[in-house]
Amino acid sequence: MGRRVIDLTDRRALAAHEPAEPEVVERARRLKDAALLDFGIKDSVVASWLYAKCHHQIPTTAVETAAVVASGDGTCLLLYNPVFFDALGPHGVKFVLYHEARHLMQRHLYTDAALRADPVFILATEVSINHVVLTRLGRHELPRTAEGKAGVDPREVHRAYAADLRGQGLAPSPYDAFVRTDLSVYGELKRMRHPSLPPAVCVHMEQGVPVDPETLEAVGGEVLAEVMRQALGGNELARAELLELAERTEGGGERLARTWGDLGLAALRGQTPRTRRVEWWKRWLADTLAAKLREGERLVYPKKLGAVLLSLGHDPMLSRRGPERVKVVLVAIDTSGSMPDEVVQWLTTLVGRTDGVETHWLSFDGAVMPFVAGERVLGGGGTNFQNVVDYAEGRLQVRGRAFEQHPDAVIMVTDGHAPPVRPADPGRWIWLITDGGDTWPETHDPPMACHRVTTGDR
Repeated sequence: MGRRVIDLTDRRALAAHEPAEPEVVERARRLKDAALLDFGIKDSVVASWLYAKCHHQIPTTAVETAAVVASGDGTCLLLYNPVFFDALGPHGVKFVLYHEARHLMQRHLYTDAALRADPVFILATEVSINHVVLTRLGRHELPRTAEGKAGVDPREVHRAYAADLRGQGLAPSPYDAFVRTDLSVYGELKRMRHPSLPPAVCVHMEQGVPVDPETLEAVGGEVLAEVMRQALGGNELARAELLELAERTEGGGERLARTWGDLGLAALRGQTPRTRRVEWWKRWLADTLAAKLREGERLVYPKKLGAVLLSLGHDPMLSRRGPERVKVVLVAIDTSGSMPDEVVQWLTTLVGRTDGVETHWLSFDGAVMPFVAGERVLGGGGTNFQNVVDYAEGRLQVRGRAFEQHPDAVIMVTDGHAPPVRPADPGRWIWLITDGGDTWPETHDPPMACHRVTTGDR
C-alpha cells in the first residue's frame, strides 16, 4: 500500500503517523462517538460492550479504514482512519463499526482453525454479518466509498450462487434460508461449481493487524457474559441480540454448544438442556447477583449529551473503569431447619471469587447471629424474617452493635416458612428457597428475585 510499517500497538506512533487535518479528525471523532453511543442505547449491546473494552480509541492514518487491535498483553485498541470516517458519514461509520464488532465476536466463537482458514467460510461470515447489520440497522444498501460498495453485498452473492446452481440443474435455496445461519451460507456456497465471488476481504480489517487469539477469547467471553447478565436481568435488547447471535451460530460444534450452555443460553430461552446435568439455581444466582453488583461505570462520550440521555431514562454507551466502591453483600442463612451443606459451601465459593465485594455472613432462626465464614453455624428455633430485615436496614442491634453498612444485595437462604416481610428496597433482595419451601417472595409486590434450590437439577 506504500505506507510506512509501524507497530499498531504503539499509541504514540499511531497518533503521529501522517496526521490528518485537525478539523477532519474532530469530525471523525464525533461520528465515531455518535455511532458507539447509538449502539449502547438502541442498536447493539454486544457492540457497545465490545468497544467499551477498547480503552484507547485512536484516529490514525496508519490504517486504511478501521480495525480493532487485540494484542498479546491483553489490551484492545480501536484504530480508525479519520479521513475514511469523514468520507463515510454517520451511516457508513456505524455500519463499519457494527460489522467489525460482529466479525470479532464470531471469530471468537468459531475457534476451529481449519474452518477459519477456509476462504469460503470467511466469505460466508461476511455475507452473514452484512445481512445482520443491514437488517438490524434498517438499511437497504451497503455504505459506499469512492471505490464502490464498502464490503460484500449478501444479495449479490446470493444471486451469483443461485445462477451457478441453476446452471448445474439444481434448485438454489431462497435468500432467507440461504442467510439463516453462518453455516447455512457456508454449506450453500460449497454447492457452487464455479464460486466466482467477490473477495472476502473485510473492508476495515487490515492485513497484518494483531488479533491475538487469547486476548480475543478473553475479551469476547467477558462481553458475552456481561450481555447475558443484562439479558437475564430484563434487558430486552440484550436478550434479542444474544438469541439472534446464538441462532446464527447454530451447528458450530460441541465447543460452541458448551460455550452457549455455560453462558446460560437455555435459561434465557426458558429451556433446560436434556443432555447434561446443570444446577440452574447456581447459574441463576450468579447472574442475578452480578446484575445487582455491576461494576462502577462512567460515560466516555460527550458528558452533556450523556446527562440528557440519563435524565430521560436511557442507558448511554459506558466504559468500565473499575468499581466505584466496594460492594457489600449480606448472606443470611436460615438455620431453623435442615440446610443443604452444598448450598452453603457453594455460596462461600461464589462470593469469595467475586471481585470488589465485601461479604457479611448471618445465620438466623428466631434470632439473628452474625458469623465469620468457616465458623460453626448455630440455630434451630423458629424463623423470623423481620429480624433479618431490621438488621440489614440498621434498626436491630446484635451484641450491642447495629449493621452500619448499606448492602447492595441481601441473599436469603431459607425454606420460606415464616411470615412475609416488606424490605425497604426489595430490588436488592435475593431469595433461595430450599426443597419443599414457600416461594412467596416471587409474588411480593413488587416481586423479589426468587429461585427454588433443588440440588441435582436436570
